[in-house]
Amino acid sequence: MARIHVVLVEPKYEGNVGAVARAMKNFGVADLRLVKPCAIGEEARRRAMHGIDILEAATPHDSFLAAIGGMDLIVGTSGVSTASEKKFRRQATTPRELAGRLGEFGGDVALVLGREDFGLLNEELTPCDVLVTIPASADYPILNVSQAAAILLYEIRAAQAEVPHPRRASAEERDKLYEAFDDLLTETRYPEHKRERTEVMFRRMMGRASPSKWEFHALMGVIARAAKTIRRERGGKTANGHRKR
Repeated sequence: MARIHVVLVEPKYEGNVGAVARAMKNFGVADLRLVKPCAIGEEARRRAMHGIDILEAATPHDSFLAAIGGMDLIVGTSGVSTASEKKFRRQATTPRELAGRLGEFGGDVALVLGREDFGLLNEELTPCDVLVTIPASADYPILNVSQAAAILLYEIRAAQAEVPHPRRASAEERDKLYEAFDDLLTETRYPEHKRERTEVMFRRMMGRASPSKWEFHALMGVIARAAKTIRRERGGKTANGHRKR
């Protein structure tokens, strides 16, 4: 079963923090992480209701990267989604699709919610393995952060009921896969101006697929062998002319 951790990035209103803690209590999620939060006082405690233990145990962090440390999967949220390939950071899935994939995931998942006024920055979206957006009316698509948290946590909770959990690739294994893919891009002399987009797309694709350990090893073998074959054909030298150690 996926272990969900909620990350609020620079929340501006303490009442929203308390309401998120209450929603977490409703759906059995205990770990709340706050990135550079506003002052937390009586309003937050009042809104938390029976989730006050979650609010009081919430951990503050000085940076977004510190808050997502140790996670096996990072899920960013956005009120803006697009199908445009040029805006690849904003290509999102729905909460139900996300929940269906997490139903078979056995690692630690960071569910990241951004600022009340403008959400997550591009540099915060980039390390996310998956981006999710809640389908709402085009007349007013932006939800309150606590409402968004409640919807996402409900969908995840519903999908976790009595689902088998095969062993999934760990965060370390996924990082090795991304490194191998990066090496393959280098060996194939992939165009630099397309590289960042392709790397993010590959990370998102793997995040959506949530590969098992068997799938990870199979894919890792193919990618590593392809890069190795290219180097061998080149006489053992990398794309920049140096020998691969």
